[in-house]
Amino acid sequence: MTSNKTRGQRERGDADVKSGRHFLQIPGPTNVPDRVLRALAQPTIDHRGPAFASLARETIAGLQRVFQTTGAVVIYPSSGTGAWEAALVNTLSSGDRVLMVETGHFATLWRDMAVRLGLKVDFEPGDWRHGVDPALVEARLKDDRARAIKAVAIVHNETSTGVTSRVAEIRRRIDSVRHPALLLVDTISSLGSIEYRHAEWGVDVTVSGSQKGLMLPPGLGFNAISDKAIAASKSAGLPRAYWDWAPMIKDGASGFFPYTPATNLLYGLREAAAMLLEQGLPAVFARHCRHAEATRRAVRAWGLELLCLNPDEYSSTVTAVLMPDGHDADVFRKIVLERFDMSLGTGLGTLKGRVFRIGHLGDFNDLMLAGTLSGVEMGLAAAGVPFTRGGVTAALEFLAS
Repeated sequence: MTSNKTRGQRERGDADVKSGRHFLQIPGPTNVPDRVLRALAQPTIDHRGPAFASLARETIAGLQRVFQTTGAVVIYPSSGTGAWEAALVNTLSSGDRVLMVETGHFATLWRDMAVRLGLKVDFEPGDWRHGVDPALVEARLKDDRARAIKAVAIVHNETSTGVTSRVAEIRRRIDSVRHPALLLVDTISSLGSIEYRHAEWGVDVTVSGSQKGLMLPPGLGFNAISDKAIAASKSAGLPRAYWDWAPMIKDGASGFFPYTPATNLLYGLREAAAMLLEQGLPAVFARHCRHAEATRRAVRAWGLELLCLNPDEYSSTVTAVLMPDGHDADVFRKIVLERFDMSLGTGLGTLKGRVFRIGHLGDFNDLMLAGTLSGVEMGLAAAGVPFTRGGVTAALEFLAS
């Protein structure tokens, strides 16, 4: 017998037909706006022809403005994980020491990759509730008199925890001890959503991906690269072929790729960058800050606890909320999905079952946030989680002000 369920229903496990639109409130992949969807639907063209060269050059120029750099930007047909690997293999050699900090699940995964690539990682432990301590970085580099540490690799916005590290201050601390280490930064869940200045902040390699603040489906990974990093790549000894910057930069100068690019995703990326720049990056960042603050006010009104402990490190793209003792965050998320057709982010790594995450980034507005928080509040009641009503009201009062 053939099931009458749609493919989407089967994937979500819905028992009944759902009306209205599914609320995708995980911190990425995010909702893809209609303008980008229409751009993605354009006919595929010859990636060796003049029309593609124009598309690629326009896309890279827009992306440079989003990264806030005039330097090299490389676009890979990959996830952000691929862009992580590219940052490491193009700048380092086997046995090189790298300083990394345990800020959450993704910092840990990046550490694991570095170890597998043959790097020696000094992994500073953390509690997953704070960002990178700039003073710690300064102290570690000051003690490194032999200059054995070749790179500092940090996550700007830790998607698993809702904690943002202070990259500009970390750069100042590195400079204060005149250490030559490269600075590698993951902005996968912050680029296009939280203020970030690749060139001004002296970042050597910025890593990012398409599926969060850039409002695209998954499938593109990015490296923004300083001149210092390009110089380091000439003597870096880790094996690289697909991830090699050299042919990407050489071919990119004329608008081409050394292998088949993700043409239709580039159409979407060009459109997404245009949307961000039309609104203006300061306005985009302010919108994300506003929605994040409204979300935090809702959480506090519910009597629940934010995972992030330092207000200076609150994320503008994702809020991680601790569940009360005795309540499983994944059980709560399942009820929200089944009852209200809304997806919330799961707890990752050591936080599994302990937190749920509310994504509020990308193509997002006040009414979408109001609906999201209403779904959370109804879900808390339906799941029997102890809380105080009024979180939605607190958020709306802030938004109205």
